[in-house]
Amino acid sequence: MTSSEIRNSFLKFFEERGHTIISSSPVVPYDDPTLLFANAGMNQFKDVFLGTGKRSYTRAADTQKCIRVSGKHNDLEEVGRDTYHHTFFEMLGNWSFGDYYKKEAITWAWELLTKVWGLPKNRLWATVYKDDQDAEQIWRTLTDIDPSHVLRFGEKDNFWEMGETGPCGPCSEIHIDRTPNGTATASMVNAGIADVMEIWNLVFIQYNRDETGTLTPLPSKHVDTGMGFERICAVMQNKNSNYDTDVFLPIIKNISEITRQPYNGSLQSTIGNRQLEIDTSMRVISDHVRTLTFAIGDGALPSNEGRGYVLRRILRRAARFGRNLGMHEPFIYQLVPTLVETMSYIFPEIKSNQEHIQKVIKGEEESFNATLDNGLKIFEELIKNAETQSSKRISGEDAFKLYDTFGFPLDLTELMASEHGLKVDVETFNTLMKEQKERSRISGKDAIYNGLKFSAASLKAAETEFLGYFAYETDATVIGSVDNYVVLDKTPFYAESGGQIGDQGLLIANDAEIVVQDTQKDGTIFGHKIEFSSLKNGQQVKAQVNIQRRLSIMRNHSATHLLHNALRRILGTHVHQAGSLVAPDYLRFDFAHFAKLSEQELADIEALVNEMIKENIPRTPGLNNIPFDVAKNLGALMFFGDKYGDFVNVIQFGDFSTEFCGGTHVNNTGEIGYFKIVEESSIASGVRRIVAVTGSYALNYLNEERQEFLKGLDFATTQFEEIVTLQFKQQLEKLREFKPAPSHASSELAICFAQLEEHKSKKKEIDSRINERKKALEKDLAKSRLQSLSGSMDELIASAISIENIKLVAAKVSAASTDELKNLGDTLRSKLGSGVGLLASIMEDKVQLVCVVTDDLVAAKKIEAGKVIGAIAQLLGGGGGGRPHMATAGGKDISKLDEALTQTKSVVESLLRK
Repeated sequence: MTSSEIRNSFLKFFEERGHTIISSSPVVPYDDPTLLFANAGMNQFKDVFLGTGKRSYTRAADTQKCIRVSGKHNDLEEVGRDTYHHTFFEMLGNWSFGDYYKKEAITWAWELLTKVWGLPKNRLWATVYKDDQDAEQIWRTLTDIDPSHVLRFGEKDNFWEMGETGPCGPCSEIHIDRTPNGTATASMVNAGIADVMEIWNLVFIQYNRDETGTLTPLPSKHVDTGMGFERICAVMQNKNSNYDTDVFLPIIKNISEITRQPYNGSLQSTIGNRQLEIDTSMRVISDHVRTLTFAIGDGALPSNEGRGYVLRRILRRAARFGRNLGMHEPFIYQLVPTLVETMSYIFPEIKSNQEHIQKVIKGEEESFNATLDNGLKIFEELIKNAETQSSKRISGEDAFKLYDTFGFPLDLTELMASEHGLKVDVETFNTLMKEQKERSRISGKDAIYNGLKFSAASLKAAETEFLGYFAYETDATVIGSVDNYVVLDKTPFYAESGGQIGDQGLLIANDAEIVVQDTQKDGTIFGHKIEFSSLKNGQQVKAQVNIQRRLSIMRNHSATHLLHNALRRILGTHVHQAGSLVAPDYLRFDFAHFAKLSEQELADIEALVNEMIKENIPRTPGLNNIPFDVAKNLGALMFFGDKYGDFVNVIQFGDFSTEFCGGTHVNNTGEIGYFKIVEESSIASGVRRIVAVTGSYALNYLNEERQEFLKGLDFATTQFEEIVTLQFKQQLEKLREFKPAPSHASSELAICFAQLEEHKSKKKEIDSRINERKKALEKDLAKSRLQSLSGSMDELIASAISIENIKLVAAKVSAASTDELKNLGDTLRSKLGSGVGLLASIMEDKVQLVCVVTDDLVAAKKIEAGKVIGAIAQLLGGGGGGRPHMATAGGKDISKLDEALTQTKSVVESLLRK
């Protein structure tokens, strides 16, 4: 069977037994900060095992992309040197969430291996936990395995735990005897012998371990299994090494073609064997390019910290092994198309991101190759010095120099040293590294977040019902508290996720107002951060979101979606999100792109986003909680950082933008007001960052920009005039000192005046250009003011009062002219639905008013704008009038404006009574 047939056979087997076939989660676990990479199939179901989440199905199967390069799973040095260790691998798995248990898991595993795949029963061994009599009995009585091939082991080998505390349970492993004659003995099982290899682990999650180490039975028992795909392919294809299967051979063949070196599959550790060096290098590179391709395809990028540093180490190891094959130029990126060709049918993301993946890898290769040769020269000198001094190690100082100056990761130096029989002084290296990090921290180069994030691990509370898509306040009940966070049974507060920061607001209990500083969530439990409170479980509260802040966040989040699609349309579809932050006062968007954006590109992107805002595109309704496959068929783009289940939310603005997103958004693009890019920069190789503002924040930014421009203009004009005057004075002074013939004097004077006229002409030309720039800026500012203020109408409507089911808005706004005020009135009237709006603005020490009334009230209630505004204008010592649905007026007494706005309610109530 080919690898594709083996994978499909596994999934089909479990689909026929009622399992939902799910897609692999990204290898970059954005929703789990405890992991650098997904390292097991269960990662995406961690919330189910912890009891903080659930799925619409109780049985599932998939093939999960995994990377293991750190911690207890660090097998980096074995990769390529043995037959079955990898940094990237697939894990075939099937799960039961409170459904079937040990009997089905064991008997189905035996059926697939022996009946469907036809593996010889006499070569299979099963291990169980020493106290798990149930699993042992099932193996002995419900399968026809040789009873002597069922062995008991302790916690080290056959007890699985998620961590020091939490869900855990015994496991049963299946091993295969690959000795030439099938002569393995019990002592060879779990002994680290390659010929007796584990191929499948069946985990039975039945306990919860608390802080004291006590095991308590879980109310629901789960099954979590994992089979190494590459290992089972080697077994099924009767290969001695995973690298000799059709999973790896296409890549190795490609390496051989590029490097013009043969691959013989040699595994013998014969000293001085050149072919062994070539074969090992090819195996390492074939493994590492898989890790790089899938990690970068899922949004990770090489860098100097965290998972980025792991990728940089992997790439540099591959480049170093490339030198063994005579490769001094970038070549690893050329292997990506082979992976795409052989694996994109099951993992389509590597095809859609192929161009980006290759550019990232090539860029890293180029930057590292530039220093690798120099670093190798230094290393060779260290080797010679060690041999001269009969030393068996490389000092920590030298290893640190290789790291700090030439970018050699410690494990790369250790690898090269081991090839010469030397050790590295790791302890001193780590001390120097720690000192460097401390210096960086003190100098402000490291940004460390010290805030306490919400964790529901020890909280026994039901899930929180989120109402924030449709409501800003609700009555709720306190159901728990942990780490200064209060948990409610329902909430309108959005919890930080997908780049959008958490809501702030108030909890009101017994007339006491408690400030909510932040909102976080763990699974489906929302935590509302407060300073201190005496709130008790069962207590009733009113939860109120800070509406103005939320609306600002919504504008920025929707603008982020418009920006994402504008970037893809102008720069190319290789652009995808690499991170984001949505705050009330700005948005930050990180994206994959390999060049600094030009002024024209930035202008085009900004213009396109503002064009979409101007079109007032409504958000498509009915796309909340829809099936994942339906969303994909809509062409929705995924945002890194969001977690997608079987049912998802999609945010769609016409045919311009369709995104998976669980955040909160405006109802139409016009509510964003105005969009302004304030910064564009590089944050990593191949990653750019845009910072932008919207609404009133964009307006304030443009105002500040205008003031700075005018200040600069005044200064430049003064400087220019002073220079011209000085030059003229200098010319006159020369004429006074020089006493030539009269004709010569008049000639010099003529030249002096000609130069003055030239200066005046240049100044006039500059003044003209400055005025053009000033007019353009004023026009841009006026346009942005109107768009921004129009977007703010939603805030006013959200805080409107109600009179007999009629909305009333009475507020001050910052309009620049009467026409602008009237335009805002039109916008307010179109958005009110049914209501009365009164807007006031102070212009040139006078009050200008506009009143609007919706058509239904004009017709049915006989409320006219002129009557409302007339009564208000009298309070201000003025007057005015207009049409029934819109009227304008002026007033002289600014001091009474607040009082007049307050009286609007009484005026409208009086007209309703009449």
